[in-house]
Amino acid sequence: MARPSRCRKVCALPQVDEFLPAGEKKMRPTVVMTVDEYEVIRLIDLVGLTQAQCAVQIAVSRTTVTGIYETARRKLADVVIHGKRLLIEGGNIKTCQRAATCRALCCRAALGRAKGDNRNE
Repeated sequence: MARPSRCRKVCALPQVDEFLPAGEKKMRPTVVMTVDEYEVIRLIDLVGLTQAQCAVQIAVSRTTVTGIYETARRKLADVVIHGKRLLIEGGNIKTCQRAATCRALCCRAALGRAKGDNRNE
């Protein structure tokens, strides 16, 4: 039996949680990405953190981040290559309680504040 997963810390829930191919009228097969998979993609590919920095941010080991990252990238490739619907939901997560005022770069990026924006700091 697998051990239970640790709760992962995310800065904020995604503002958009569903993506569909443009102009689609019929329902497409759906790929579900968990919120922690979304957060790892955001932190590594958008914010530019290393896997080790990402691991500290979401409070798991670096090897766990590597696994989450590989799974998330595989799901994104499936969605893009096969024109599937992407739904972002679920996962064992806890959102940052201070996201609106948090000084961490990842929280500022999640809320759309620029790197040099000192608002609420």
